[in-house]
Amino acid sequence: MSIADDAALASTAADPLAAPAVQEVEALGECIAAVREHVGGFIFGQREIIDQTLITLLSGGHALIIGVPGLAKTRLVETLGVVLGLVAKRVQFTPDLMPADILGSEVLEESEGGRRSFRFIEGPVFCQLLMADEINRASPRTQSALLQSMQEREVSVAGRRHPLPQPFHVLATQNPLEQEGTYPLPEAQLDRFLMQIDIGYPDLEAERRMLIATTGAEEDTPRPMMDADELRAAQRLVRRIPVGNSVVEAILAVVRAGRPESTDMASIGDQVAWGPGPRATQALMLACRARALIEGRLSPSINDVVALAPPTLRHRMALTFAARAEGITITQVIERLSGAAG
Repeated sequence: MSIADDAALASTAADPLAAPAVQEVEALGECIAAVREHVGGFIFGQREIIDQTLITLLSGGHALIIGVPGLAKTRLVETLGVVLGLVAKRVQFTPDLMPADILGSEVLEESEGGRRSFRFIEGPVFCQLLMADEINRASPRTQSALLQSMQEREVSVAGRRHPLPQPFHVLATQNPLEQEGTYPLPEAQLDRFLMQIDIGYPDLEAERRMLIATTGAEEDTPRPMMDADELRAAQRLVRRIPVGNSVVEAILAVVRAGRPESTDMASIGDQVAWGPGPRATQALMLACRARALIEGRLSPSINDVVALAPPTLRHRMALTFAARAEGITITQVIERLSGAAG
């Protein structure tokens, strides 16, 4: 998409950036590029995964990271917490984990004068970057404890609302192999994740570099390169990046084509049991803006829509039984939907 195309903005898009803001975008792009490079020195051969995670954080959202054991899911979250200067906490989700173990609880205290009162003790959710490790191992009741915090950035305990620190992000991990003793995440919670990031094995060269770098006498440690205030400023800037009409229409076309009741593709209607809702269009719009910023561009293009449709939509759709029986996958369906962006 050309600069001239970007001049024709949709009414819902941000206002065009003034000259000082263009310089601000360029400066932030250089900062994010340095962050990408630094994180890439600890997460080998996963540049696309790093980019998708950074896009999620710059968009102000949460990510569900899925991969088999040993692919640096935990290391990625811990590294980002240090590099971005965020207060990070980790919760290991287990079947006996209770909502109060995440949110906190009120305890009855007695003063020296004998007066009793309740005091709220904050749980680990009161942080800026929460790692929910193996989130599908906790019961649905415990999983749902995160719903309000992920959507409203606050929690309610004993009828009182407690705001969470800003920014607040949840990076949840999940093992796709071992399903015994796990509880599938409900659709309402899946929809709160801006992206589902699937991690694969690194290539040969990346694994060779990882082997040499991590088995020596000394190992490098990440260093802070941003802080929470700078991240929040970056998130505000992402929302100001202009989006052309063609990109807005492409986002709407892709998402709406995935809904069985509104798609023009007959085969999609037969293969998809339920499709992405309006939150998917919002997520894809923000993600496209963040990707443009990361790559040093002043506005997103249709290529961004095509590239980000899979991680944005794959957890917001479900196949029919007949489609699964025929061996059709969500990835194949989304590839067909991406054709609607053109």
